[in-house]
Amino acid sequence: MASNRPAPQAVFVPNDDDFGAYEDEPWEEWNPTEESIRPVRGRHRVHKKGGGGLARSSTVLGVGVIAAVGAGGIATAQGGKPPVSIEMPDISAVTDSLPEAKSLPGVGSLISDDSDDSDDSGSSDAGVTTAAPLTAAGVSTADAEQGTTDAGEALRARIMQQAENQQDQADDAVQKAAEEAAVKKAAERAAAEQTAAEKKIAAAKAAAKKKAEEEAARKAEAERLAKLAKSYTLPVGSYTITSTFGQPGSMWSSGYHTGLDFAAPTGTPLKAIHSGTVKEAGWAGAYGYRTILELDDGTELWYNHQSSIGVSVGQKVTTGDTIGRVGATGNVTGPHLHLEVHPGGDSTGVDPAAWLRDKGQSL
Repeated sequence: MASNRPAPQAVFVPNDDDFGAYEDEPWEEWNPTEESIRPVRGRHRVHKKGGGGLARSSTVLGVGVIAAVGAGGIATAQGGKPPVSIEMPDISAVTDSLPEAKSLPGVGSLISDDSDDSDDSGSSDAGVTTAAPLTAAGVSTADAEQGTTDAGEALRARIMQQAENQQDQADDAVQKAAEEAAVKKAAERAAAEQTAAEKKIAAAKAAAKKKAEEEAARKAEAERLAKLAKSYTLPVGSYTITSTFGQPGSMWSSGYHTGLDFAAPTGTPLKAIHSGTVKEAGWAGAYGYRTILELDDGTELWYNHQSSIGVSVGQKVTTGDTIGRVGATGNVTGPHLHLEVHPGGDSTGVDPAAWLRDKGQSL
């Protein structure tokens, strides 16, 4: 067993400030025993959990070393027990490299010492560092540049910025919708105006087309009549209209006049109105001497009251050929040509004047 070095003797010199109250009393030497140096239960400080444990442990450890050394010296002075040598590891290199607990962000304010860190009024020491944010999570570089180092403040700023962005987007959407509605309305108005203009143009074109068609029809009719005029002619060259178709009177057995009367001197030539074939030629009672000329379309032309007939049945004639002479045979009051027109050979005739005008003949 290794021998223990004798503990150094501790010389206690009382201080006037600490022991001034005992100056008049005789001084007695105190020999500590195992029972007298045992810590009193319930009165020692309970170390708080949390930051600063390393610094406080070093302090407690130093106090313990001093107490042990002092106790050994006193015990040696009494000579009651052999001296005990205590060797402690050198931890100064470790403790010197560690930062002060109070300087750590967010930790300094959590360390409190009832006897050392507060004065009688309970206020904290002026040297205690203000607590910094516990974490910088969520703080971006832009936030740090703007001076925002608190995570909550950064989050609030981001929420406000996001709200502003959403409001801007909503405003842009409303403005875009309004612009689109205006464009749509303008397009609809332009389309309506274009449709109205197109309708107006179409109406003008339709009117012009109708006018052109009417003009073309009129021209075509004029050409047709001109052509017919070459192929049709009046039955008498010189005449006077004395009775018209449908004229009422008791002198006619039907009660009205069934033809058109061309009054002319007896012997005036009667001409073929159009090319055709002689269907009948001879006496016809009240009609006197009569010639019926049948045209290619089946229309029959009746020449009545002739003084003489110049053609025979089955003979073909052309426009303008002489087929007979004006007379006063049959039921008459004077010489004239009683002309009747029977389309398709019907017994009921039509107005000869209208029929002649349709063939390009003017009366």
